[in-house]
Amino acid sequence: MSDVTHAAADPAAKLVRMANQIASFFRSYPEEEAVAGVHNHIVAFWSPVMRRDLLAYADTDGTGLDPLVAEAMHRIGKGPSPTAREAAGPAELGQIGASDAG
Repeated sequence: MSDVTHAAADPAAKLVRMANQIASFFRSYPEEEAVAGVHNHIVAFWSPVMRRDLLAYADTDGTGLDPLVAEAMHRIGKGPSPTAREAAGPAELGQIGASDAG
């Protein structure tokens, strides 16, 4: 069976492949940074449905997931979204009245 046919038959296969590609990119980083990088990428760029489906797969089976992905999935839903954190204004970050002016 080709990869395309297999992915169509198993929707999780495509998500696993994509997540493992992200882990491959971060493989050269120290482990904690790599896990954070995988987590941040998935939270920032994947749709909620994709995240939910991969999380469900990781919780029920997890076969084929890179260990960095498996660890990152345990962090999904814990803590703020990196996108929301980067887009937050001073009020959300508790920096009202703070200035970086010298």
